[in-house]
Amino acid sequence: MQMHSASKLYALYLRIAIAVAYLWEVADRLGLLGRHGQPHVGWGDWGHFVAYTRQVISFVPTTWVPALAVMATLGEGVFGLMLLLGLFTRYAAIGSGILSLCFALAMAISFGIESPLGYSVFTLSAASFLLSTLPYYAYSIDARLHATNPIFTPTQNQIS
Repeated sequence: MQMHSASKLYALYLRIAIAVAYLWEVADRLGLLGRHGQPHVGWGDWGHFVAYTRQVISFVPTTWVPALAVMATLGEGVFGLMLLLGLFTRYAAIGSGILSLCFALAMAISFGIESPLGYSVFTLSAASFLLSTLPYYAYSIDARLHATNPIFTPTQNQIS
């Protein structure tokens, strides 16, 4: 499979868009973007995020909510950083696709199908899975690692 220059830029754009979306939400729930109620702040603190999580996963026991909120936040933070850096990109993209698919399904169960469609959560999941199928991740730590280790170097027609 051949990857042209424009495709490399599109893949980079996709990686950054997914990564920044995750990292922005993590920053919001940790209060780094401002306090709850300020413009452009969704949660503003951990408590408001956990309350929202409780609504999204209304079908699970409430005692699970804090742990699932932590797991989701860790997943988003780790996948976001990995995608931004281009480190183990394929695995981060698969993890992102699974995480966002779970979130979309939970939203659909709790709020109806229009909620994950309106917030493009299925689109995020699909984009993540698509990213995981690319043969090469230009402008990434993965590309640097592959360039220095001949075992992992992609063939020329994959990167030209």
